[in-house]
Amino acid sequence: MLGTLATAGLIGVTLVAPAGAAPNADDDPPEQIINGDFTNGSSAPWWWTANNPATVVDGRLCADIPGDTTNPWDAIIGQSDLPLIAGESYTLSFTATASVPVTITTNLQMAVDPYTAELSEHDPIDATAVPIHHTFTAKASNTAAQLAFQVGGGSQPFTLCLDDISLRGGAEPPVYTPDTGSPVRVNQVGYLPGGPKDGTFVTDATTSQTWTLKDASGTAVATGATQPGGTDPSSGQNVQTFDFSSYTTAGSGYTLTIGDETSEPFSIAKDVYSSLRTDSLAYYYHQRSGIAIDGSIAGAAYARPAGHLNIAPNTGDNDVPCQPGVCDYTLDAAGGWYDAGDQGKYVVNGGISVSELMNTYERTLTAAGANGAALGDGKLKVPEKGNGVPDILDEARWELNFLMEMQVPDGQSLSGMAHHKLHDQAWTGLPQAPDKDAQLRQLHAPSTAATLNLAAAGAQCARLFRPYDAAFADRCLTVSKAAWTAAKAHPAVYADPNDASGGGAYSDGNVTDEFYWAASELFITTGDDTYRQAVLTSPLHGGSAAVFPSDGFSWGSTAALGALDLAAVPNKLTADQLSTVRTMVTDAADRYAADSQAALYGAPYAPPGNHYVWGSNSQVLNNAVVLGVANDLTGDTKYRNAVLHALDYILGRNPLNQSYVTGFGERDSHNQHSRIWAHQLDADLPIPPAGTLAGGPDSQLEDPTAQSKLTGCAPAMCYIDDIQSYSTNESAINWNAPLAWVASYVDDLGGSGSGENAACQVTYTAYRWGGGFTTQVTVKNTGTAAVSPWELKWSFTDNQKITDRWQAEITQAGQKVSVKPAAWNGSIAPGASVNFGFNGTSSGQVNDPKTFTMNGGTCGVVK
Repeated sequence: MLGTLATAGLIGVTLVAPAGAAPNADDDPPEQIINGDFTNGSSAPWWWTANNPATVVDGRLCADIPGDTTNPWDAIIGQSDLPLIAGESYTLSFTATASVPVTITTNLQMAVDPYTAELSEHDPIDATAVPIHHTFTAKASNTAAQLAFQVGGGSQPFTLCLDDISLRGGAEPPVYTPDTGSPVRVNQVGYLPGGPKDGTFVTDATTSQTWTLKDASGTAVATGATQPGGTDPSSGQNVQTFDFSSYTTAGSGYTLTIGDETSEPFSIAKDVYSSLRTDSLAYYYHQRSGIAIDGSIAGAAYARPAGHLNIAPNTGDNDVPCQPGVCDYTLDAAGGWYDAGDQGKYVVNGGISVSELMNTYERTLTAAGANGAALGDGKLKVPEKGNGVPDILDEARWELNFLMEMQVPDGQSLSGMAHHKLHDQAWTGLPQAPDKDAQLRQLHAPSTAATLNLAAAGAQCARLFRPYDAAFADRCLTVSKAAWTAAKAHPAVYADPNDASGGGAYSDGNVTDEFYWAASELFITTGDDTYRQAVLTSPLHGGSAAVFPSDGFSWGSTAALGALDLAAVPNKLTADQLSTVRTMVTDAADRYAADSQAALYGAPYAPPGNHYVWGSNSQVLNNAVVLGVANDLTGDTKYRNAVLHALDYILGRNPLNQSYVTGFGERDSHNQHSRIWAHQLDADLPIPPAGTLAGGPDSQLEDPTAQSKLTGCAPAMCYIDDIQSYSTNESAINWNAPLAWVASYVDDLGGSGSGENAACQVTYTAYRWGGGFTTQVTVKNTGTAAVSPWELKWSFTDNQKITDRWQAEITQAGQKVSVKPAAWNGSIAPGASVNFGFNGTSSGQVNDPKTFTMNGGTCGVVK
């Protein structure tokens, strides 16, 4: 990581006080640093990199640090040969000034590769000399550790001066206590007027307490009693719960008070989640590779040049070679989404991510009350606006193109397979702009898991893009079928779990789930009995617990994606076969709803042994996706309520009182692990964009920052909003995907197509055959006044064409349909209905419209 260091007079360590310092008291631990106050005018034994020579000025060590360096370690001042003893706690202290405000990285680490750090902190420095202290406990003994002030990576040159540098043992081990704010925990964004409204109160009290809901003026508007819950096993906290669902008045600035404690403010509104829907999807534009991010779309602070396009210093993704020994060809695999905080691109993570985005859209074609307009052309933050394609599909296409580019070409020994991943040859540091990455990019070996991800996503693409771009849909289906054939021919080619240099391994030694998912999508799209049999003969078919694990589906457990689509998307399963799949879904949803009801913080997440995993927030939300589909299928409100409780947990009703979504809530995560959004390390860089989900509690503590701060944490408390805690605080494309799905679902619940309080109700019944159909439509006035005249509108999402019409004037322009009354039915009395119908033609996958408006208002839909 550090490379070759230019040193100035390195000498061995002697345990003596710095020159000019007062002698230690007898009970003082010895000083480890030599010449830490520079009073003798000498710089020895300090060393520095060649680009920032240092000298002693007025009793301080000062260096001119160059601008436009890439990594923090591109400029260093350090001292070597420092002995550390495992289990001993140390305090490092120093003062520093900088001629411009900067953030430096302060490391106590191994002096050779892999440069494992015992201490790694990010210290903001400006012109004021303020003492800085860090206490840490060494995990390993080291006779020659290194103190390295890493001061590179900035755009501006500056002068840095250091003084009073000290390292002493015998310190009290640090105890990290998270700031959890108010013990009254609520959804910090808000609640739907007609939905459940619950919260949790952390208290030592064992008897019921009185809660008071106050509006923005501080006026009490509702009151009630809490329910003692005992000890929450996920946090170790004694808690009580409260329910204020009966209060339905819309407004902002509400707070809930118990005794002297007051919650964070929140809103009650039908559109409370509308910005969460759009911002969670905007995350993907920010993650695009191979395209300049336009500040007029993303916001000025987030504009950046295109990365990895073979423009120096990039080696780029346009002509990517394989790792040595993997292949003798190159691929043009530009585009796609950067996976997470790193700038790798992974087929197995891209597959589930793009599938859930496509599911978010496909739900609007199949679920009553779902609002496709909110995801349509011109609605989201993408540069392809105005092309006649729903914006969410434009975003999905950016990743789908990349996935298809990763397929092994015809004529090669593994043709049709997909390369598992593409990323840098070695890890890069933080921050790291994509266009400044000088690392060699490499393709890694194909895998069966990646190939089946490609088959599944390609099949789903084929049916959704058919109405908008038939050629692209054909390409998706051709690639999908080739991938399926290749996977059947090579069913056990697994990614190397040790292949983690420069990018994550994403290894998966069981692809039964990927076969089930791919077969499901291909069957839905084609109706081919070959794929039906692959679904029905899978060892997973019919087994709810195997397909829907208690801790949620994920990139390594994808069978749920196939089952959810089989249950919700029209296909050629028999009635009995469809019933089996839907029972799998509802059985899983029953388990998740029960988990939510039992949880004192409401989350539908009960991992075995309370073992919170890396990315636990995405697991919570994937369980919520299953619950949402079950609600779509059955209308049972217990599933809806559990979805809303999952979102409550994500947005602040949790043991840390933390909203895990940037820009949403008073106490939001905003230091997620990222090479691009690294404001914590460089004040000139932005925080993550609004709508970015943090991974969440990880009880395994799989990074040094988590290990140093969180050891001993209760499972749901194992989180810290620190850029270096990649195991608890990274963002990732597969984590934002279920957030976007759930945000879209709950925004629909608020009335953006649900028909809530609508004055009309539509029953749409289509009878289909071959290439044609007959449709009967009934429009009922559910209001209290007559509607006269009336006009009903909807949009087809496919290529349906109306031919014959009766009992109304029906016009069609492209996919848009407008219906006006005939001469005799121009008025609809309260409670009365009108009927009309039409014939038409269609081909390929077709879907009934699910959103209807009459005279500008959204109608309810009868299933």
